[in-house]
Amino acid sequence: MAAKIFIDGEHGTTGLQIRSRMAERRDVELLSIPEAERRNAAMREDLLNSADIAILCLPDDASREAVGMLAGNNNVRIIDTSTAYRIDADWAYGFAEMDKAQGDKIRSARYVANPGCYPTARSR
Repeated sequence: MAAKIFIDGEHGTTGLQIRSRMAERRDVELLSIPEAERRNAAMREDLLNSADIAILCLPDDASREAVGMLAGNNNVRIIDTSTAYRIDADWAYGFAEMDKAQGDKIRSARYVANPGCYPTARSR
């Protein structure tokens, strides 16, 4: 069974990149909100709660709002690309190379905060 993934903010720069990278995969089902409906809170909430994994490609306040839309739903895993949860102790920091145990923390976490470009950039 294919994992259902909803990219909240799929019409923005980060969301478009993630969507294009996942478009050819056959092991996932991408849930999508039409661009004209992207501000439709009810549709957005329904898609968030229908997903196995929600990738939040949103500004901080909108990411917090999206997480709030999942209240009571313990089945959706969340990957947040904003800075809203990067230092939250309840979220796994999504930088697997940080230490030996970090990869396992990420794999088992319900909430994963993307580290962003600065910590993942390689100096030359």
